Amino acid sequence: MLTWAFWISSALFTLALVMNFYRVLVGPTLPDRIAALDTMYVNAIGMIIIQGLWQDTNLYFEAALLIAMLGFISTVAVCKYLLRGDIIE
Repeated sequence: MLTWAFWISSALFTLALVMNFYRVLVGPTLPDRIAALDTMYVNAIGMIIIQGLWQDTNLYFEAALLIAMLGFISTVAVCKYLLRGDIIE
């Protein structure tokens, strides 16, 4: 039963990543593309955590934490660039 849950959740996260990738490519505005890219980070973190639960190892949780930090920093940097035109003041 747990194996089915892993497969179904992995398939749904993959579907969400594909839809986000579509929004990144054809997003009508730049903020829409940034929001889709940020959501892709969150979905990738979810997939990595599911993989870590499935394989029962802590390595994937550390990778998910690293991706979360990089995703947050890159989203803040891109938003600062769009608002001010400069990342470092």
